[in-house]
Amino acid sequence: MSAKVKIITTEDGSHSLYHEDLKETYHSFHGAYRESLHVFLIYGLDSWLTRNPRKYPIRIFEVGFGTGLNAWLTLVWAEQNQIPVLYHTIEPFPLEKDIYSQLNYIDQNDAIWHYHKYFEALHQLPWNEGGPVSEYFNFKKDQVKLEDAQLYPSDVVFFDAFAPSKQPELWAKDLLEKVEKSMRPGAVLTTYCAKGQFKRDLKELGLDVQNPPGPPGKKEMTRAWKSENPES
Repeated sequence: MSAKVKIITTEDGSHSLYHEDLKETYHSFHGAYRESLHVFLIYGLDSWLTRNPRKYPIRIFEVGFGTGLNAWLTLVWAEQNQIPVLYHTIEPFPLEKDIYSQLNYIDQNDAIWHYHKYFEALHQLPWNEGGPVSEYFNFKKDQVKLEDAQLYPSDVVFFDAFAPSKQPELWAKDLLEKVEKSMRPGAVLTTYCAKGQFKRDLKELGLDVQNPPGPPGKKEMTRAWKSENPES
Protein backbone atom coordinates (compact mmCIF):
# COMPACT_ATOMS: atom_id res chain seq x y z
CA MET A 1 0.00 0.00 0.00
CA SER A 2 1.31 3.46 -0.85
CA ALA A 3 0.86 6.53 1.26
CA LYS A 4 -1.76 9.04 0.08
CA VAL A 5 0.46 11.98 -0.81
CA LYS A 6 0.64 15.06 -2.98
CA ILE A 7 3.66 17.05 -4.15
CA ILE A 8 4.29 20.48 -2.62
CA THR A 9 7.06 23.03 -3.16
CA THR A 10 9.06 24.21 -0.13
CA GLU A 11 10.67 27.63 0.38
CA ASP A 12 14.01 26.71 -1.20
CA GLY A 13 12.23 25.60 -4.38
CA SER A 14 12.64 21.87 -3.74
CA HIS A 15 9.71 19.50 -3.58
CA SER A 16 8.37 17.66 -0.60
CA LEU A 17 5.26 15.57 -0.08
CA TYR A 18 2.17 16.17 1.99
CA HIS A 19 0.78 13.05 3.63
CA GLU A 20 -2.97 13.61 3.56
CA ASP A 21 -3.88 11.06 6.23
CA LEU A 22 -1.30 12.29 8.75
CA LYS A 23 -1.68 15.93 7.68
CA GLU A 24 2.11 16.14 7.74
CA THR A 25 4.88 16.96 5.27
CA TYR A 26 7.87 14.73 4.55
CA HIS A 27 10.25 17.69 5.01
CA SER A 28 10.35 21.19 6.41
CA PHE A 29 8.27 23.84 4.65
CA HIS A 30 11.41 26.00 4.84
CA GLY A 31 13.27 23.80 2.38
CA ALA A 32 13.45 20.04 1.86
CA TYR A 33 16.83 20.12 0.11
CA ARG A 34 18.41 22.46 2.65
CA GLU A 35 17.02 20.45 5.56
CA SER A 36 18.44 17.17 4.27
CA LEU A 37 21.90 18.65 3.68
CA HIS A 38 21.96 20.37 7.06
CA VAL A 39 20.59 17.65 9.32
CA PHE A 40 21.88 14.48 7.74
CA LEU A 41 24.94 15.35 5.63
CA ILE A 42 26.58 18.20 7.55
CA TYR A 43 25.65 17.33 11.14
CA GLY A 44 25.53 13.58 10.58
CA LEU A 45 27.79 12.11 7.93
CA ASP A 46 30.40 14.91 7.83
CA SER A 47 30.55 15.03 11.63
CA TRP A 48 31.13 11.30 11.87
CA LEU A 49 33.86 11.45 9.22
CA THR A 50 35.65 14.23 11.11
CA ARG A 51 35.99 11.88 14.07
CA ASN A 52 36.74 8.83 11.91
CA PRO A 53 38.75 10.08 8.91
CA ARG A 54 39.87 6.70 7.57
CA LYS A 55 37.30 4.22 8.86
CA TYR A 56 35.67 2.75 5.74
CA PRO A 57 33.23 1.63 4.53
CA ILE A 58 30.76 3.87 6.34
CA ARG A 59 27.61 2.01 7.34
CA ILE A 60 24.48 4.15 7.35
CA PHE A 61 20.99 3.24 8.55
CA GLU A 62 18.03 5.43 7.62
CA VAL A 63 14.61 5.32 9.24
CA GLY A 64 12.28 6.46 6.46
CA PHE A 65 13.44 6.23 2.83
CA GLY A 66 10.51 8.45 1.84
CA THR A 67 11.33 10.53 -1.22
CA GLY A 68 14.85 9.13 -1.46
CA LEU A 69 16.44 12.57 -1.03
CA ASN A 70 18.73 11.60 1.88
CA ALA A 71 19.91 8.45 0.11
CA TRP A 72 20.57 10.27 -3.17
CA LEU A 73 22.53 13.09 -1.53
CA THR A 74 24.56 10.50 0.37
CA LEU A 75 25.31 8.69 -2.89
CA VAL A 76 26.52 11.96 -4.41
CA TRP A 77 28.64 12.57 -1.30
CA ALA A 78 30.16 9.09 -1.52
CA GLU A 79 31.02 9.49 -5.20
CA GLN A 80 32.46 12.98 -4.81
CA ASN A 81 34.58 11.98 -1.82
CA GLN A 82 35.37 8.52 -3.21
CA ILE A 83 34.43 6.96 0.12
CA PRO A 84 32.57 3.63 0.14
CA VAL A 85 29.16 3.70 1.83
CA LEU A 86 26.89 0.81 2.77
CA TYR A 87 23.40 2.28 3.06
CA HIS A 88 20.41 0.47 4.56
CA THR A 89 16.99 2.10 4.68
CA ILE A 90 13.47 1.04 5.60
CA GLU A 91 10.12 2.28 4.33
CA PRO A 92 6.81 0.48 4.90
CA PHE A 93 4.92 2.57 2.33
CA PRO A 94 6.99 3.16 -0.84
CA LEU A 95 6.09 5.88 -3.29
CA GLU A 96 4.65 5.09 -6.69
CA LYS A 97 6.65 6.02 -9.78
CA ASP A 98 4.18 8.71 -10.81
CA ILE A 99 5.13 10.54 -7.60
CA TYR A 100 8.90 10.05 -7.25
CA SER A 101 9.52 10.64 -10.98
CA GLN A 102 8.14 14.19 -10.62
CA LEU A 103 10.35 15.24 -7.68
CA ASN A 104 12.76 18.03 -8.61
CA TYR A 105 15.80 17.34 -6.41
CA ILE A 106 18.12 16.78 -9.35
CA ASP A 107 17.45 20.36 -10.48
CA GLN A 108 18.49 22.00 -7.20
CA ASN A 109 22.22 22.11 -7.81
CA ASP A 110 23.78 22.25 -11.27
CA ALA A 111 27.10 21.01 -9.88
CA ILE A 112 25.64 17.60 -9.08
CA TRP A 113 23.03 17.35 -11.84
CA HIS A 114 25.07 14.68 -13.63
CA TYR A 115 24.22 12.29 -10.80
CA HIS A 116 20.54 12.52 -11.79
CA LYS A 117 20.31 8.96 -13.11
CA TYR A 118 21.03 7.56 -9.67
CA PHE A 119 17.94 9.15 -8.10
CA GLU A 120 15.58 7.01 -10.12
CA ALA A 121 17.91 4.02 -9.77
CA LEU A 122 17.49 4.15 -5.98
CA HIS A 123 13.73 4.01 -6.37
CA GLN A 124 13.81 1.31 -9.02
CA LEU A 125 16.13 -1.06 -7.18
CA PRO A 126 14.01 -4.03 -6.00
CA TRP A 127 12.81 -3.89 -2.43
CA ASN A 128 14.31 -6.24 0.14
CA GLU A 129 17.37 -6.84 -2.04
CA GLY A 130 20.76 -5.19 -1.81
CA GLY A 131 23.35 -4.29 -4.38
CA PRO A 132 25.72 -1.63 -5.74
CA VAL A 133 24.11 1.44 -7.29
CA SER A 134 27.37 3.23 -8.08
CA GLU A 135 31.07 2.63 -7.55
CA TYR A 136 31.07 3.86 -3.97
CA PHE A 137 27.47 3.30 -2.92
CA ASN A 138 25.99 -0.06 -1.96
CA PHE A 139 22.29 0.12 -1.18
CA LYS A 140 19.57 -1.96 0.42
CA LYS A 141 16.00 -0.88 1.10
CA ASP A 142 13.52 -2.98 3.04
CA GLN A 143 9.77 -2.53 2.86
CA VAL A 144 9.19 -3.05 6.57
CA LYS A 145 8.26 -1.19 9.73
CA LEU A 146 10.99 -0.38 12.23
CA GLU A 147 9.66 -2.79 14.83
CA ASP A 148 9.95 -5.67 12.34
CA ALA A 149 13.20 -4.63 10.65
CA GLN A 150 16.46 -6.51 10.84
CA LEU A 151 19.08 -3.92 11.67
CA TYR A 152 22.73 -4.16 10.73
CA PRO A 153 25.61 -2.53 12.63
CA SER A 154 25.69 1.17 11.73
CA ASP A 155 28.10 4.09 12.04
CA VAL A 156 25.57 6.79 11.18
CA VAL A 157 21.81 6.78 11.75
CA PHE A 158 19.51 9.13 9.85
CA PHE A 159 16.36 9.14 11.99
CA ASP A 160 13.93 10.71 9.53
CA ALA A 161 10.56 9.42 10.70
CA PHE A 162 7.44 11.57 10.76
CA ALA A 163 7.18 13.88 13.77
CA PRO A 164 6.49 12.38 17.22
CA SER A 165 3.11 14.14 17.27
CA LYS A 166 2.11 12.28 14.09
CA GLN A 167 3.67 8.85 14.60
CA PRO A 168 4.58 8.59 18.30
CA GLU A 169 5.11 4.83 18.08
CA LEU A 170 8.24 5.35 15.96
CA TRP A 171 9.80 7.47 18.71
CA ALA A 172 8.99 5.07 21.55
CA LYS A 173 11.89 4.25 23.82
CA ASP A 174 11.84 0.54 23.02
CA LEU A 175 12.33 1.25 19.31
CA LEU A 176 15.02 3.83 20.05
CA GLU A 177 16.74 1.17 22.12
CA LYS A 178 16.58 -1.23 19.18
CA VAL A 179 18.31 1.37 17.02
CA GLU A 180 20.84 2.22 19.73
CA LYS A 181 21.84 -1.43 20.10
CA SER A 182 22.57 -1.59 16.37
CA MET A 183 24.90 1.43 16.54
CA ARG A 184 28.60 0.60 16.57
CA PRO A 185 30.92 2.17 19.16
CA GLY A 186 31.43 5.81 18.19
CA ALA A 187 28.33 5.90 15.97
CA VAL A 188 26.16 8.98 15.63
CA LEU A 189 22.37 9.44 15.32
CA THR A 190 21.04 12.62 13.79
CA THR A 191 17.51 13.95 13.35
CA TYR A 192 15.56 17.16 12.85
CA CYS A 193 13.57 16.43 16.04
CA ALA A 194 14.43 18.33 19.23
CA LYS A 195 11.64 17.18 21.54
CA GLY A 196 12.57 17.00 25.21
CA GLN A 197 11.27 13.49 25.86
CA PHE A 198 13.09 12.16 22.84
CA LYS A 199 16.38 13.62 24.05
CA ARG A 200 15.81 12.33 27.58
CA ASP A 201 15.20 8.84 26.21
CA LEU A 202 18.42 8.95 24.21
CA LYS A 203 20.35 10.06 27.30
CA GLU A 204 18.84 7.22 29.33
CA LEU A 205 20.04 4.82 26.63
CA GLY A 206 23.56 6.06 27.25
CA LEU A 207 24.02 8.35 24.27
CA ASP A 208 25.78 11.71 24.43
CA VAL A 209 23.09 14.12 23.26
CA GLN A 210 23.92 17.43 21.57
CA ASN A 211 21.74 20.26 20.28
CA PRO A 212 23.28 21.70 17.10
CA PRO A 213 21.57 24.59 15.35
CA GLY A 214 18.63 23.44 13.31
CA PRO A 215 18.00 23.91 9.59
CA PRO A 216 16.11 27.00 8.39
CA GLY A 217 12.96 27.39 10.45
CA LYS A 218 14.19 25.41 13.47
CA LYS A 219 16.20 26.71 16.42
CA GLU A 220 17.92 23.39 17.06
CA MET A 221 18.04 19.70 16.12
CA THR A 222 19.40 16.60 17.84
CA ARG A 223 22.64 14.69 17.41
CA ALA A 224 23.55 11.78 19.69
CA TRP A 225 26.85 9.90 19.91
CA LYS A 226 27.46 6.40 21.18
CA SER A 227 30.52 5.99 23.34
CA GLU A 228 33.64 4.53 21.77
CA ASN A 229 33.66 2.22 24.80
CA PRO A 230 29.95 1.57 25.47
CA GLU A 231 30.66 -1.15 28.03
CA SER A 232 32.83 1.06 30.21
